Amino acid sequence: MRTPFLFPLVLALGACATAPAQLQGTFSPLEPEQAAAQQAPGETVRWGGKIVDVHTEKLFTCFEVVGAPLDSSGRPRQVDDSNGRFLACRDGFYEPEVFANGRELTISGKIDGYETRKVGDYDYRYPRVAADVVYLWPERVDYDHHYHGYWGPGWGWGWYGGPWGWYGPWW
Repeated sequence: MRTPFLFPLVLALGACATAPAQLQGTFSPLEPEQAAAQQAPGETVRWGGKIVDVHTEKLFTCFEVVGAPLDSSGRPRQVDDSNGRFLACRDGFYEPEVFANGRELTISGKIDGYETRKVGDYDYRYPRVAADVVYLWPERVDYDHHYHGYWGPGWGWGWYGGPWGWYGPWW
């Protein structure tokens, strides 16, 4: 008796977006541009956006990121706006060809300082995060939203539901 009611509940809960386990936690609501305008070292943040550049050093890798607001799963939203640039550094080597320009990235960690770098001719103050987690999102796949089904008379039989009833194989 309980099964018919339990199944829709499980489906509804499964549809909720949650952040990957490594990106879950409690974070400061501070955005990158707010952090750049004030001193906030030690704040634990979860930020994301698109990679602009990757700098590899002997012992660590730093990512330069154009920040974007995050959705409920922690993935950067596709918006034509930025909430500020930031740097995220982590121990180890991260392949620049994989962590390429334009890929979406979410990090979590603590703000550990600031750096001023040039963006064009502009001196930009970047908050720098010592990243505990560097999460590279799978590339988004564009797909066609238009219906390309058969549009014609419904002759035949079978299990394919068309605009004029049920019809099936055309052999």
